[in-house]
Amino acid sequence: MRHNVAHRKLGRVTEHRLALLRNQAIALLQHERIETTMPKAKELRPFVERIITLAKRGVKANDAAGKTLHARRMVLAEIPDPQVVGKLFDSIAPRFVDRPGGYTRILRVGFRRGDSAEVAQIELVGSEYNPAEAKTAEEQGEAKPKAKGLGDRLRATASRVRGGGKNTGGKAQAKGQTQGATRKTTTPRKAGGA
Repeated sequence: MRHNVAHRKLGRVTEHRLALLRNQAIALLQHERIETTMPKAKELRPFVERIITLAKRGVKANDAAGKTLHARRMVLAEIPDPQVVGKLFDSIAPRFVDRPGGYTRILRVGFRRGDSAEVAQIELVGSEYNPAEAKTAEEQGEAKPKAKGLGDRLRATASRVRGGGKNTGGKAQAKGQTQGATRKTTTPRKAGGA
């Protein structure tokens, strides 16, 4: 029986599970959208919403009595990244001041190819997909194409080492170095050895 069992264990010990939730919360607050498995997303949702509620209380108080500082310290106890906490108090919490709850949204993406685990996208409400931003990201990607696989990266590195890169001066320098350098001679192997 599973009476009064509130949370999932996610196949981890307590310390590992808390570290996982903290890391995912940092990533979610930093990027405002992450992809993870469905059980992890369901466990992350109340964790992040509680942190946003703490930050929202601190932003609402905004007085000299120290409630803002206390809220910031309570959030820092859960999320040990000062830059993410700064973003939370500066931009995320003021966005949700009038909202009574439900700061995150879980969208089912599909199933992962390797192990058929159900994948979900968890995002902050208000940071929906913007086609204009996606278009500019694609344009930036077209300006600088990346090598796809390991073989392409190895070929690019080899051509750079040989001097066939963008810098044409490097090719001339490489030729000059090989002409002036002394060559190593290797001793021939003995014939008849196994």
